[in-house]
Amino acid sequence: MPKRILQGVVVSDKSDKTVVVKVERRYSHPLLQKTVRQSKKYKAHDENNQFKTGDKVAIQEARPISKDKRWVVIGNATV
Repeated sequence: MPKRILQGVVVSDKSDKTVVVKVERRYSHPLLQKTVRQSKKYKAHDENNQFKTGDKVAIQEARPISKDKRWVVIGNATV
């Protein structure tokens, strides 16, 4: 099964080798037919501490790295 890849913006880089990435998804509300924006934050592994707050990055699913870190940053997102 292929691993999911998501794109988002780094909102925190204060932890060592970890960044918090905010991923926003848009969908149409089933009843109101209005576009809704929903965001979720993921903790991702950043081995070299190279990504800073505000960077657009792509993250990929990985094996559990810590208690709540299951994603790895694979590079800058091409938007």
